[in-house]
Amino acid sequence: MGVFVFLPLVLPLSAWPVARLAELRLHPRTATRLLTAFATVMAVCSTLCLALLMVVGTAQLPGNPLPDGWSDPEVRAAVPYDEIAGKAAIPALTLVLAVCARTLRRHHRIARGARRALAGLPASSVVVLPEDRPYAYALPGGPRDRVVVTTALLRGLDPAERRALFAHERAHLTGRHHRYLLAVRLAARANPFLRPLRTAVTYTTERWADEDAARSVGSRRVVARAIGRAALLSGAGTTPAPAGFSGFASAGPVPRRVAALLGPAPLARSWPSVFTAVGLAAWGAAVGTLVSAMSSANSAVTMFLILYAATPL
Repeated sequence: MGVFVFLPLVLPLSAWPVARLAELRLHPRTATRLLTAFATVMAVCSTLCLALLMVVGTAQLPGNPLPDGWSDPEVRAAVPYDEIAGKAAIPALTLVLAVCARTLRRHHRIARGARRALAGLPASSVVVLPEDRPYAYALPGGPRDRVVVTTALLRGLDPAERRALFAHERAHLTGRHHRYLLAVRLAARANPFLRPLRTAVTYTTERWADEDAARSVGSRRVVARAIGRAALLSGAGTTPAPAGFSGFASAGPVPRRVAALLGPAPLARSWPSVFTAVGLAAWGAAVGTLVSAMSSANSAVTMFLILYAATPL
């Protein structure tokens, strides 16, 4: 096992280059799926290795319920610097599990609260709230997926821009973008080195919906105009859209989204060519993810065999 047990904790650094390049060079759909896959696998691997380190650390604590053989020198020798790493992994893994559990609870609590707030309204796919604050967001789940928009925002948009707004929010629901956002949020909680991927996916999911909306209404310029106008109407105030769900002009840098829509449409490609900067970065991240998975698997199997041999029958 050796030092390989530590690799999954730092290998997420190999995905940093592709996080930025994917935003600029890949189709947003491809970028979202690619970055989410990298983040999820790396987060699982780093958490598994923390758990393996914790076993070594816990076995050294007096009064622990583990078999006595698990604290043998042979077991401790499987992890470099076992005295420090093993014991440090106990609070680290506890914190990771607590933060991820809190994130999941908060996500479900906010979603339930948003659905309860709409419970007395007609069961339609579009909910128009008579409010003076301009905002819109997609709310998945419940009896049906719903698009929530206020009269203040609708008044500020012309008919073509309204169609773009609804097409954008429906694209979030059709693409199940909230799942990608939740996955990368949990990954970033599990390993802080994955935060750049979370930021990138927040942007690429918005761009994915922008492109789908542009294809639906037949005009990229109309979608860009709708996003820009909605951002101006919202001003600097905070949107009441539920945290973790997609708002029309509240997620992702609006100027970059507008500029992308005013340019040519991105090419739909499932995997970038290796002869490009983004291709090299993607392959580098893929290799890092593969090494992370192999290191965690090797460490898990090695630790299992050592603990099995050290455990009295």
